[in-house]
Amino acid sequence: MSIPHDKNNPFAAALVERRRLSAPNGQKETSHFSVSLKGSGLTYTCGDSLGVFPTNNPAAVNAFLKAARLTGDESVLIPKDTAPITLREAITRRLALNGPTYKFVQLLHDRATNAAEKAALAERIAEADPEKKKAWLAEREFIDLLEENPSANITAQEFTENFRKLMPRLYSISSSPAMYPDEIHLTVAVVRYETNGRSREGVCSTYLADRARMHQPDLPVFVANSHFGLPADDNIPVIMVGPGTGVAPFRSFVMDRATRGAKGPNWLFFGDQRRSADFLYESEWNEWQKSGVLTRLDLAFSRDQAQKIYVQDRMRENGAELWKWISAGAYFYVCGDAKRMAKDVDAALHEIIAQHGGMTPEAAIEFVKQLKKAERYQRDVY
Repeated sequence: MSIPHDKNNPFAAALVERRRLSAPNGQKETSHFSVSLKGSGLTYTCGDSLGVFPTNNPAAVNAFLKAARLTGDESVLIPKDTAPITLREAITRRLALNGPTYKFVQLLHDRATNAAEKAALAERIAEADPEKKKAWLAEREFIDLLEENPSANITAQEFTENFRKLMPRLYSISSSPAMYPDEIHLTVAVVRYETNGRSREGVCSTYLADRARMHQPDLPVFVANSHFGLPADDNIPVIMVGPGTGVAPFRSFVMDRATRGAKGPNWLFFGDQRRSADFLYESEWNEWQKSGVLTRLDLAFSRDQAQKIYVQDRMRENGAELWKWISAGAYFYVCGDAKRMAKDVDAALHEIIAQHGGMTPEAAIEFVKQLKKAERYQRDVY
């Protein structure tokens, strides 16, 4: 009997489609990926995520080895493993090259033979302001620390014990099992940025965009089930707020309801920077609107006018109608950035309920609590 595929036993899937969604002249790079599940036995539901195990960029691996003055052929034992592997294999597939800790800074300090390096590291370790301390380290990866402190000699095994594990990344699934039972679509922001004068990249997003091989069964994946999902009753209205790549599960929701002929009304709030560059899946939303599956589509492109407009602003503009839907039993969903967007959307929802539901702020808070309890207010935020 075969062992089912999960996080501890990922399926070697094939990447079957890769295309850029955002315009090349846009400030963001957002791409669509399709992953074949054929032969896996894996199933998924709307709202689930796909876990992807990436590998580190070979260029980053080589640059680290050069800075560490190691060949990569050194034998190392990853903590909790029983068999040794080469350092190159460990830092390609198993360990993260970013996220150094002050434990490692201390090791650098202890091994530094140059007095100036040792003193500078001691100063960093002794920094009293925790925010300054955190900010300094956040700007650096292991390679930066090695290049700034070339006098420190650290063994391959010591590096292995100071690296974090290279973890799988979870991406919201943007396809419907009703339409694509053997395929999963992902909508991914490809991360490229600069810190400390050096180009950086999101390990998994650039692995999918640049390095994963097409049509080869060597992409380790697993399905992660979620609390997030469509109501069981197909007649219930749904309101979806998903700016940027937060729109991923809502493409899945609308596609699913369209494929199955579900009758419930669907309302999407989508936003991004510019309509011309960042209107993800524009033609699909237009088709679903024409066919009547997507009842309403409200857009907020923040940089298309002098004053920035966001999804929460569109919610407030349509507050009376939004309250009507909620009063009629609609489910309310939010997906995307937890730090700002989800908080702003939550605040707008409370205001709309208080204003259009004729409630005190306290009563609105209680109403939202009951929505959550009944699973009518669901969030997939990160």
